[in-house]
Amino acid sequence: MPKPSVPSAEESAKKWGDETPKRSGYYEKNASKAGAAWESGASGAAKAFKGAVQATDIDKRFQGGIKKAGAGKYERKVKDVGVARFGPGVSAAVGDMQSGVAPYLAEIGNTEIPERGPRGDAGNYKRVENIGNALHKKRIASLAAGA
Repeated sequence: MPKPSVPSAEESAKKWGDETPKRSGYYEKNASKAGAAWESGASGAAKAFKGAVQATDIDKRFQGGIKKAGAGKYERKVKDVGVARFGPGVSAAVGDMQSGVAPYLAEIGNTEIPERGPRGDAGNYKRVENIGNALHKKRIASLAAGA
Protein backbone atom coordinates (compact mmCIF):
# COMPACT_ATOMS: atom_id res chain seq x y z
CA MET A 1 0.00 0.00 0.00
CA PRO A 2 1.55 3.38 -0.99
CA LYS A 3 2.19 6.05 1.58
CA PRO A 4 0.89 9.59 1.07
CA SER A 5 3.26 12.37 0.12
CA VAL A 6 3.61 14.66 3.13
CA PRO A 7 5.42 18.00 3.05
CA SER A 8 8.13 18.64 5.60
CA ALA A 9 7.37 20.66 8.72
CA GLU A 10 9.63 23.38 7.32
CA GLU A 11 7.68 23.54 4.03
CA SER A 12 4.35 23.54 5.86
CA ALA A 13 5.42 26.31 8.21
CA LYS A 14 6.77 28.44 5.36
CA LYS A 15 3.54 28.10 3.38
CA TRP A 16 1.47 28.84 6.48
CA GLY A 17 3.61 31.91 7.24
CA ASP A 18 3.40 33.15 3.64
CA GLU A 19 -0.30 32.52 3.00
CA THR A 20 -2.12 32.97 6.29
CA PRO A 21 -1.41 36.70 6.75
CA LYS A 22 -3.19 37.26 3.41
CA ARG A 23 -6.37 35.96 5.03
CA SER A 24 -6.80 38.90 7.44
CA GLY A 25 -9.83 40.16 5.47
CA TYR A 26 -11.48 36.76 5.78
CA TYR A 27 -10.69 36.75 9.50
CA GLU A 28 -12.12 40.23 10.01
CA LYS A 29 -15.27 39.50 8.01
CA ASN A 30 -16.09 36.25 9.77
CA ALA A 31 -14.60 36.52 13.26
CA SER A 32 -16.15 39.93 13.88
CA LYS A 33 -19.62 38.37 13.48
CA ALA A 34 -18.94 35.18 15.44
CA GLY A 35 -19.56 36.49 18.96
CA ALA A 36 -22.94 34.84 19.46
CA ALA A 37 -21.66 31.48 18.23
CA TRP A 38 -18.60 31.78 20.46
CA GLU A 39 -20.70 32.67 23.50
CA SER A 40 -23.13 29.84 22.91
CA GLY A 41 -20.42 27.27 22.32
CA ALA A 42 -18.28 28.40 25.23
CA SER A 43 -21.25 28.42 27.61
CA GLY A 44 -22.26 24.98 26.41
CA ALA A 45 -18.79 23.67 27.18
CA ALA A 46 -19.01 24.46 30.92
CA LYS A 47 -19.54 20.81 31.88
CA ALA A 48 -16.62 19.65 29.75
CA PHE A 49 -14.43 22.42 31.21
CA LYS A 50 -15.31 21.36 34.74
CA GLY A 51 -14.42 17.78 33.94
CA ALA A 52 -11.15 18.80 32.34
CA VAL A 53 -9.95 20.94 35.23
CA GLN A 54 -10.86 18.19 37.69
CA ALA A 55 -8.93 15.47 35.84
CA THR A 56 -6.63 13.68 38.27
CA ASP A 57 -3.53 14.52 36.24
CA ILE A 58 -4.50 18.09 35.26
CA ASP A 59 -1.55 19.51 37.18
CA LYS A 60 0.86 17.33 35.21
CA ARG A 61 -0.78 18.25 31.89
CA PHE A 62 -0.62 21.93 32.78
CA GLN A 63 3.00 21.72 33.82
CA GLY A 64 3.86 19.65 30.76
CA GLY A 65 2.41 22.28 28.44
CA ILE A 66 4.46 24.96 30.15
CA LYS A 67 7.66 22.93 29.91
CA LYS A 68 6.97 22.07 26.28
CA ALA A 69 6.64 25.74 25.33
CA GLY A 70 9.48 26.81 27.59
CA ALA A 71 10.86 30.13 28.71
CA GLY A 72 12.56 30.70 25.37
CA LYS A 73 9.30 30.71 23.42
CA TYR A 74 7.67 32.99 25.98
CA GLU A 75 10.50 35.52 25.72
CA ARG A 76 10.70 35.28 21.93
CA LYS A 77 6.96 35.93 21.60
CA VAL A 78 7.18 38.93 23.90
CA LYS A 79 9.82 40.46 21.64
CA ASP A 80 8.43 39.34 18.28
CA VAL A 81 4.72 39.94 18.89
CA GLY A 82 3.90 41.35 22.31
CA VAL A 83 5.84 44.58 22.22
CA ALA A 84 4.22 45.75 18.97
CA ARG A 85 0.72 44.80 20.15
CA PHE A 86 1.03 46.11 23.69
CA GLY A 87 0.19 49.78 23.14
CA PRO A 88 -2.62 49.23 20.61
CA GLY A 89 -4.04 46.48 22.82
CA VAL A 90 -4.17 48.78 25.82
CA SER A 91 -5.76 51.54 23.74
CA ALA A 92 -8.39 49.13 22.43
CA ALA A 93 -9.18 47.93 25.95
CA VAL A 94 -9.82 51.27 27.69
CA GLY A 95 -13.61 50.90 27.60
CA ASP A 96 -13.41 47.27 28.75
CA MET A 97 -11.11 48.24 31.61
CA GLN A 98 -13.46 51.03 32.65
CA SER A 99 -16.57 48.83 32.65
CA GLY A 100 -14.69 46.01 34.35
CA VAL A 101 -13.27 48.07 37.21
CA ALA A 102 -16.32 50.33 37.78
CA PRO A 103 -18.34 47.90 39.93
CA TYR A 104 -15.33 47.20 42.13
CA LEU A 105 -14.47 50.86 42.61
CA ALA A 106 -18.13 51.48 43.49
CA GLU A 107 -17.99 48.59 45.98
CA ILE A 108 -14.91 50.08 47.64
CA GLY A 109 -16.67 53.45 47.79
CA ASN A 110 -19.69 51.86 49.50
CA THR A 111 -17.71 49.78 52.00
CA GLU A 112 -17.68 50.95 55.58
CA ILE A 113 -14.25 50.88 57.11
CA PRO A 114 -13.24 51.66 60.68
CA GLU A 115 -11.36 54.82 61.51
CA ARG A 116 -7.63 54.64 61.02
CA GLY A 117 -5.68 54.03 64.17
CA PRO A 118 -2.13 55.05 64.99
CA ARG A 119 0.64 53.67 62.84
CA GLY A 120 1.23 50.01 63.67
CA ASP A 121 -2.19 49.58 65.32
CA ALA A 122 -3.52 46.08 64.63
CA GLY A 123 -6.99 47.58 64.13
CA ASN A 124 -5.80 49.12 60.87
CA TYR A 125 -5.86 45.65 59.32
CA LYS A 126 -9.64 45.63 59.80
CA ARG A 127 -9.85 48.41 57.20
CA VAL A 128 -8.09 46.23 54.64
CA GLU A 129 -10.08 43.16 55.69
CA ASN A 130 -13.41 44.96 55.16
CA ILE A 131 -12.43 46.04 51.66
CA GLY A 132 -11.00 42.62 50.79
CA ASN A 133 -14.14 40.83 51.98
CA ALA A 134 -16.42 43.22 50.09
CA LEU A 135 -14.43 42.84 46.87
CA HIS A 136 -14.38 39.06 47.18
CA LYS A 137 -18.16 38.93 47.65
CA LYS A 138 -18.64 41.26 44.67
CA ARG A 139 -16.40 39.10 42.47
CA ILE A 140 -18.15 35.88 43.42
CA ALA A 141 -21.59 37.46 42.91
CA SER A 142 -20.52 38.80 39.50
CA LEU A 143 -19.24 35.41 38.38
CA ALA A 144 -22.33 33.60 39.58
CA ALA A 145 -24.62 36.10 37.90
CA GLY A 146 -22.72 35.90 34.65
CA ALA A 147 -21.97 39.61 34.79
